[in-house]
Amino acid sequence: MTNLSLYTVRAVIILDGDGNRLIAKYYTRGPGEPSYKTLKEQKKFESDLFTKTKKTNSQVVLYDGQTVVFTSSSDVYIYLVGDPEENELLLLAALQGFYDAVCQLVKYDLSKRRVLDNLDMVVLALDETVDDGIILETDGNVIASHVSKRGVDSIDVSLANLNEQSLIDVYKQAKERFNLALLK
Repeated sequence: MTNLSLYTVRAVIILDGDGNRLIAKYYTRGPGEPSYKTLKEQKKFESDLFTKTKKTNSQVVLYDGQTVVFTSSSDVYIYLVGDPEENELLLLAALQGFYDAVCQLVKYDLSKRRVLDNLDMVVLALDETVDDGIILETDGNVIASHVSKRGVDSIDVSLANLNEQSLIDVYKQAKERFNLALLK
């Protein structure tokens, strides 16, 4: 009988078309777990994984004793690494949700340049999908909506509205809000 656990993801890795790291998050479950602790071990794992998967048509591979699911776009490769006995469908659902969310956030132009330009939103989407190795969300629309709401909760002025207002109007509105905040 296998141990049931919420900790399903060991790593999330995003590489460019040459196999270079764009983003990598490795998760550990405890002191006894074998993991890629040093940067050198992580880079070697990523390089070898990229070499193995860059020409394959499969989305699921067993590599280095771990289940790896991946997808690619023009010059971006996204990997989710799990235990060898992990459910591939669950990992694929998480990967697809993350991929869909990132595509929405970068306006459906998933490339190395767009990932680097929107790195903050991509990392937030990753954190909304997987937290400490636990899959939190698999729906790309929900992930993207959570990420796009960050930082807007306390401000009800949209950027489009700011573009239509003059600088003096913005100053007056900020002054009124400041005065209201002082009165409360």
